[in-house]
Amino acid sequence: MLMSRVGVVVIGGGPAGLAAAIAASVDGASVLLVDRDTSLGGTLKQAIHNGFGALRHGDRLTGPEYAFADISNLEQTNTFVMLQTSVTKVVNTGNSFQLTLCNRHGIVFVEAKCVVLATGCIERSANHLSIHGSRPAGVFTAGSAQYYLNILGQLPGKNCIILGSSDPGLIIARRLTLEGARVLGVYEPSQSPAGLLQNVSECLNDYFIPLHCGHTVTHVTGSGRLKSVIVQRVDKNLNVIRGSENRIKCDSLILAGGLIPDTELADSLGIPISDVTDGPICDQNFMTMTEGVFCCGNALFINSMVDYISECGKIAGQNAARFMYGERQLISVSINKDFLTVTPQYLDLGMLRGEALLFFRPRERRENVIVKVLVNGQVEYSQEFLTLVPSEVERLAVNFNTALTPESRVELRMENNI
Repeated sequence: MLMSRVGVVVIGGGPAGLAAAIAASVDGASVLLVDRDTSLGGTLKQAIHNGFGALRHGDRLTGPEYAFADISNLEQTNTFVMLQTSVTKVVNTGNSFQLTLCNRHGIVFVEAKCVVLATGCIERSANHLSIHGSRPAGVFTAGSAQYYLNILGQLPGKNCIILGSSDPGLIIARRLTLEGARVLGVYEPSQSPAGLLQNVSECLNDYFIPLHCGHTVTHVTGSGRLKSVIVQRVDKNLNVIRGSENRIKCDSLILAGGLIPDTELADSLGIPISDVTDGPICDQNFMTMTEGVFCCGNALFINSMVDYISECGKIAGQNAARFMYGERQLISVSINKDFLTVTPQYLDLGMLRGEALLFFRPRERRENVIVKVLVNGQVEYSQEFLTLVPSEVERLAVNFNTALTPESRVELRMENNI
């Protein structure tokens, strides 16, 4: 079969992929958008609650509404879309990329100057969470439970336990309650909620759903169908405390233990992965350490707002469309113990134009602080924050006015705002 040639291939049709494809196409590139689902939008299609787009659209949209706005914009471009198509192989030839696509019509070969990885994330399963016992029906991830409820119209269970207080877990707790199920409790191994504080208030407190921090599910029991789970307390190091077993009867266990960037294609290309974010290491243009491969959205790092996902996608798409091979001048962005993560991890001096976005998470809850960006020890930018929590990604938009050189030191620092 003949090989088709395009400028940019965007892999993934969720909010990041949609934003990247639109931006690359508007910038003049020929774009192919590939998604393995039957329609675009990613998991937004099943997220029927509102709260999306407050920053980007100035309104609290539902997931389908947010996706529809981008899909409508995509249709105004010349982007070619292939649905129900999987990317099975990506080969780096040195100055281009050869992709093998598979769909119901057969095998398709595509050559592209650039690739944008917008593959999203995967949910932590029972294997990730070290839950012992048999394999009865009634154990779901939060995403699959949401699909059953919102797409298939089926109730996963009537008496539910939720393990993990990530945002998907908090949202599914409310959704189950609204559909008539009893959520017996949300159990979180950490000492504080993992999701947005707004979601804790709106999804749990407003519906009198108990949240038990410092607890985890260690065993499931049941033959055929889940009958009960065993919950135990854990210490601050997440070690199970012996003698704290409590058996709770239930027919469903919803796993909301967090999300992991989907790096399968990045791994196949040998792209370096961050030990902290679990996503590819990148520069301010969201280009990975492999030239010509960009990454955005939850495939890069787990976001707390879809607005940030779309913003990253737009930047990745624009820079993919403008990409030219050449030597990069990278300097690292360092953080101290006050920070858990920062993305990007590098700045490319040759492509540093306009604002550079820095996304970070604090290591612990902090109140009334100033986050500073320093260049060679001098404050380049600072921003005040009333509250910082590890569950929420924060964003800095920095214009580097100081002339940076390969020897420059860029670091983030956090100080109390006195």
